[in-house]
Amino acid sequence: QVQLVESGGGLVQAGGSLRLSCAASGTIGSINAMGWYRQTPGKQRELVASITSAGTPNYADSVKGRFTISRVDAKNTVYLQMNSLKPEDTAVYYCAAARLRSTLFIFDYWGQGTQVTVSS
Repeated sequence: QVQLVESGGGLVQAGGSLRLSCAASGTIGSINAMGWYRQTPGKQRELVASITSAGTPNYADSVKGRFTISRVDAKNTVYLQMNSLKPEDTAVYYCAAARLRSTLFIFDYWGQGTQVTVSS
C-alpha cells in the first residue's frame, strides 16, 4: 500500500502562485509515476501534470507554461508549482501514484485532496 498526503492548497488572487506538496509513504518502490489531478463539482477529474520515476514530466495543455511538477526522491515528495493562477484553476487537487501495467500508467493510489481557490 501507498499513502499520499497533500498540503499547500489555499486561497490566492488571480496571477498569484501556490506550491502543492505530496508526501508518499509505504511501498513506494512499486510506484512508476506520480501525478496531480484536479476536480470541480459536476466535472470529471482531470490529469493536470505527471512525472515518471525517470523524471519525465507531462502537462495538460491548460497548464503548460504555468505549472511545474517536480520530485525529490530523497524526501519521497512530489511538488506542483502553480504560477499565473487563473480563476478556472479553482478545484480540489489530488495527488496520485501510478504503477506501470503493460504500457499504461494506472493511478491506483490517491491522496485526500487539497482545495485551491483562485479569486478574480
